[in-house]
Amino acid sequence: MLSKVKTLNGYSIENTTDETIGKVKDIYFDDRYWTVRYLVANTGKWLTGRKVLLSPYALVAVNADHENIVADLTKKQIEDSPSLDSDKPVSQQYEESYYGYYGWPTYWGGPYSWGYYPAIERNRGKWTDFQHNKESKYDHHLRSCHEVTATTSRLKTAKLATSKILSLTPKLGRFVILSSIRATGGPGKRFSFHRYGLSA
Repeated sequence: MLSKVKTLNGYSIENTTDETIGKVKDIYFDDRYWTVRYLVANTGKWLTGRKVLLSPYALVAVNADHENIVADLTKKQIEDSPSLDSDKPVSQQYEESYYGYYGWPTYWGGPYSWGYYPAIERNRGKWTDFQHNKESKYDHHLRSCHEVTATTSRLKTAKLATSKILSLTPKLGRFVILSSIRATGGPGKRFSFHRYGLSA
């Protein structure tokens, strides 16, 4: 199922026991693999002052009919997870703490979009110790869908005819971004760009 990113903003985030975690505020994606790395949750008055991130490893389903996303995390797990101030960027140190806390394989350091796996590997029996090797090379490629959309708006202000679509598809456990940009700045100044990102 394909969902436009802008339609996911405001979707309710719930866990498998029907606890409400919050609502989708933003989506961070990797501009190298065009793969979704985190949902950013607005938790209202529950966890004020914190930026709450949910990795696709925690996501179970996206339900367009009910406008909600299901995560396999308890509120207690999220409360006890490494804290990140709402006004702080996501750093390497934070991501290492975050992935270490949940025990998930890291997505950096390997040859594939999910580290040493071509897609999210949900079978814990296949996870290996080198996933948390501190010598793994880390390159920061996180981008905010909200900021990318804002950039498109600035292009419109500059009198460029533009269209931008960011779409999210959870296919076979792979959350990817599909992007298309077109811009025309007058005769002889046409610009066209298409990018389809696959996480496998």
